[in-house]
Amino acid sequence: MIVGVPREIKSDEYRVSMLPVGVELMVKAGHKVLVETNAGLGSGFEDAAYRAAGAVIVDTAAEVFAQADMIVKVKEPMGPELGMLRKGQIVFTYFHFAADRHLTEACLKSGITAVAYETLVDKAGRLPLLTPMSEVAGRMSIQEGAKYLEKPMTGRGVLLGGVPGVEPANVLVLGAGVVGTNAARMAAGLGAKVTIMDVNLDRLRYLSEVMPANVSLVFSDPHAIREHARQADLVIGAVLIPGGRTPVLITREMLKNMKPGSVIVDVGVDQGGCIETTRPTTHQSPTYIVDGVVHYCVANMPGAVCRTSTQALCNATQPYALKLASMGVDGLIEKDPTFVTALNMRDGRIVHKAVAEAHNLPCVA
Repeated sequence: MIVGVPREIKSDEYRVSMLPVGVELMVKAGHKVLVETNAGLGSGFEDAAYRAAGAVIVDTAAEVFAQADMIVKVKEPMGPELGMLRKGQIVFTYFHFAADRHLTEACLKSGITAVAYETLVDKAGRLPLLTPMSEVAGRMSIQEGAKYLEKPMTGRGVLLGGVPGVEPANVLVLGAGVVGTNAARMAAGLGAKVTIMDVNLDRLRYLSEVMPANVSLVFSDPHAIREHARQADLVIGAVLIPGGRTPVLITREMLKNMKPGSVIVDVGVDQGGCIETTRPTTHQSPTYIVDGVVHYCVANMPGAVCRTSTQALCNATQPYALKLASMGVDGLIEKDPTFVTALNMRDGRIVHKAVAEAHNLPCVA
């Protein structure tokens, strides 16, 4: 199979979808790998390293898309890439279709086979290709939230951990999954007063055993969310419905009762976000203010720490990419039936229920 690795074109996206060692493994398995020039440069991997691993370096994305049977990316196809997609071509990347009707319709029209990192569920019920970026984003959410709490960044002027004689900040984490757990650990480590909210009591019981004393676990309901949001200096949106639209937990009305200069970091923005006022932002222009509350809603947060993120992502995706190239979609699903959860589209039809429901479109099982 011919496997293509284009350079990412999303704003401030410096990750790359395959490491030089991934190319080496692909070539050893009998595949040809096309890498667009400078695709890995943002993460510190030069063309020479890919060439030494056996890749063919090409000048343009158009060459990659025109020749490759399978495209491996980090972020969803966008802009000119959408016009380069070909019927039957496998595209293996983060799609997040539920939050983007235009992308969904464009990919359906192209007839590609869309295999999404974010919906793959393994035999243990985990999301193995979403987890590494969720770990990064969860940790980054506290780093960014602490920064935007500073007064020059339009925040309240609050130090997350406080100092002796001054109370620490209140951090509210909505969601006790991978993002929320990593965010809570980072915030707690800095000395903040942390509250994690979730509807899964078993998960809350588990976290109560492993979290430090400055972390409280609270069952998530509308009354509790309103009260804790009112007290919060920093709110982390860490809610995920695999493949589906994230439910709105904090409404526009609730913002009016939040502290002026408090900060919201909505990590789930790729899936629509759990804050009613969430809209995607970029690393170049990461924040906006609604009713005095600072919103940080960057849709590709891990791209800012690209060296770490690329290695973490490729560690997870490379084994699947290699199997997909060697066996094809049907062969891999036959060997590992759980892989069907990653399949979102095929032959111009949606085959993932949550994606179809998000846009009220038909689903062909």
